[in-house]
Amino acid sequence: MKPAATVGADQAAQEGKIRDRIYETVYLVTKAIDVWFNAWPKEQVDRMMSQPELENVFKVEKLDFKAPTPDEAVAILDGADVEIAFLTSLKQGFHRRMRPGGPRDRMVLDVSFRDLLPFLERYPKRFRGLYGINPWLMMDGVRELEMAVKDHGFVGAVSHVAGFAPFNDKIWYPFYTKCCELDIPVITQAGHFGEFMPEGWAHPLLIDDVALDFPELRIVGGHTAWPWCDEMIAVALKDPNVYISVEAHLPRYFEPSLVRYINTRGQDKVMWGSDFPVTDPKGNLEQVEQLGLREEPKRKLLRENAIRVFKLEL
Repeated sequence: MKPAATVGADQAAQEGKIRDRIYETVYLVTKAIDVWFNAWPKEQVDRMMSQPELENVFKVEKLDFKAPTPDEAVAILDGADVEIAFLTSLKQGFHRRMRPGGPRDRMVLDVSFRDLLPFLERYPKRFRGLYGINPWLMMDGVRELEMAVKDHGFVGAVSHVAGFAPFNDKIWYPFYTKCCELDIPVITQAGHFGEFMPEGWAHPLLIDDVALDFPELRIVGGHTAWPWCDEMIAVALKDPNVYISVEAHLPRYFEPSLVRYINTRGQDKVMWGSDFPVTDPKGNLEQVEQLGLREEPKRKLLRENAIRVFKLEL
């Protein structure tokens, strides 16, 4: 028979293990995953801020882009209780400009996937990469996408249709095919964007076209697809391979139909993001808490859906 002190110590140790398991389960489940976070080199931020096609969006949205270091980016995540952020190597062109070599470069923003490697290498558990598609690179870009995924662990691709071509244009199709082969999603801006470029190129019904042509491709319609939120919901509801992400819009501005969708039949279809620095992750998440979501849909929105759709290894 063990002495009482030993029994008490054993019981305390067992209770401690139980508390640890409860803590790990609750803490890890509730820590958010940000599916769209921008941390670009200063030269790319400066390049973007100088573009006349983007002047109005900076003025209207009062945006002030920064170029955080890996340590600064992690501090932002820690302050918001965000476990993982997907970094975008975003590309954006402008179809009406002269071609490269002419008076003006056609690229408005041209972040290389290599620009993200210092973040991924220093904090491999905190960051994942999204390869930014430039469809004008054609097969050179397809090969680079494969390199980013296979050699550097990128978990998806991101398309910013503004300035390139509509989402269902065949110029994107080699990249969609490669995403299917690599078993990675593509996330795209859907709906409104502030740039002085054709907004209809990001309509959710174009996503429906691609979803039908590529049933194996997981597609995430980003930025809530406002002002076509209902159309985006309809496409996600119909197509098993289509999802929604809600970055770039503060939750207090979410359409009521989107909130209902998140909280009910769309609870497995929607993912959270900040689009930092367009919105601050901490302030954004504080507003998520004010949406009145049930606990299970909220947990799926903030974490579980991203793990499943992007097949994350934690």
